[in-house]
Amino acid sequence: MKKFVLLASAIPSLAFAAPDRTADLRDAALKDDIAWDITEGLTTEIGQRMAGTEAEARARDWAVMKLKALGFSNVRVEPFDMPVWVRGEEKAEITLPYPQPLVLAALGNSGATPETGLEADVVYFPSFDALKAAPDSAVKDKIVFVSHAMKPTQDGSGYGHYGQARFTGPNVAAKKGAAAIVIRSIGTDSHRNPHTGNTSFEAGVAPIPAAALSNPDADNLERIFARKKAVRMKLTLTPRNIGVRPSGNVIAEVPGSDPDAGIVLIGGHLDSWDLGTGAIDDAAGVAITAAAAKRIMDSGRPRRTIRLVWFGAEEIGVLGGKAYFERHKDDNHAIAAESDFGADRIWRFETKLPDSAKAVADRLANALFPLGIVRGSGAAGGGADVGPVIRAGVSAIDLNQDGTRYFDLHHTPDDTLDKVDPKALRQNVAAWTAMLSVVADAPENISTRRP
Repeated sequence: MKKFVLLASAIPSLAFAAPDRTADLRDAALKDDIAWDITEGLTTEIGQRMAGTEAEARARDWAVMKLKALGFSNVRVEPFDMPVWVRGEEKAEITLPYPQPLVLAALGNSGATPETGLEADVVYFPSFDALKAAPDSAVKDKIVFVSHAMKPTQDGSGYGHYGQARFTGPNVAAKKGAAAIVIRSIGTDSHRNPHTGNTSFEAGVAPIPAAALSNPDADNLERIFARKKAVRMKLTLTPRNIGVRPSGNVIAEVPGSDPDAGIVLIGGHLDSWDLGTGAIDDAAGVAITAAAAKRIMDSGRPRRTIRLVWFGAEEIGVLGGKAYFERHKDDNHAIAAESDFGADRIWRFETKLPDSAKAVADRLANALFPLGIVRGSGAAGGGADVGPVIRAGVSAIDLNQDGTRYFDLHHTPDDTLDKVDPKALRQNVAAWTAMLSVVADAPENISTRRP
């Protein structure tokens, strides 16, 4: 085996990652400090990075300096413009029957109340489906409250179901004539921290004030309704749109030796919501992928170019991912992968590869198993930002992190550096390093777009 490794390293364009080389790189990454350095630096020196704001611009400058200092090639910013929404004052209180304050946060793209606030009767729906089924007359001129408690799952699969109350609930309520809407936070914690996040209104639908209550406040509001009394609420939300501002994707590369072999696209998103410092969402993701790419770069030139993208403006509509696709849709992408599900340990991997790459998936399984990572039975779907590239037919790999506690912190003031476990972060870097070692040097065709 040693003789084979020496021969392969002597002919990089024909080499693929021999198992012992991949194992060595993987095991060395279990002592990685680069990912922690990036996560700590980005959250400490920049903090929150709301899309399109001056804070996100500072984050791009910081990222360019960091990636250049780490030795990456072709480091640049690819700018795009976007409409920018910013939050303002956020207050709510029950005025009847039991006066008391509530803790909440406006949803991205929320409309505004008058500066003096809005007071109205509250109508309760235990689920998003109940709101959809309600007649307009039950909702008109009222504050809608939608409550359905999200349950934790390892794979985060509940988000798609419960998240509908946030994704489209305000639009449904607006079309029925509601004055405003408050939803139970799309989260699994029991802390008095609201979970923000984006919502969307159809063209021609005027945005109404929309906010998420902390889970304990939603519980309390449910108990009040259980007493069969009329409920009134005063709500003050003063977000505003500040016009079109610049955002951008930060791109860096590890040049490969074979231009025809295709590009390995990896990354995460640089922007964050503004309640916390975006440590798990997604400073950890950009840090993990950058640290792994650097380890491959420092070990010798890979066959395929590794393109690292720190996407901008993901949180408010995947604008960075869409802008990247429009600019690079004709590039020779071989495969794509993304880290955007926190910083807990990776437990499973899944692939979307052509039949010609079955051996690649098998080598990947062998490389990841010592880290406690098993092969899943589903097909990889990538992530939000690399999604447009994958939907165009590019191969994909998912390295699935444990999401059991992810939605305790997601989009809350609690998304801060102390929630990142350095040991789990290193396991992520080791898994990504092993994956890149296998994929970037694989002699097989790994692209689903090429025969």
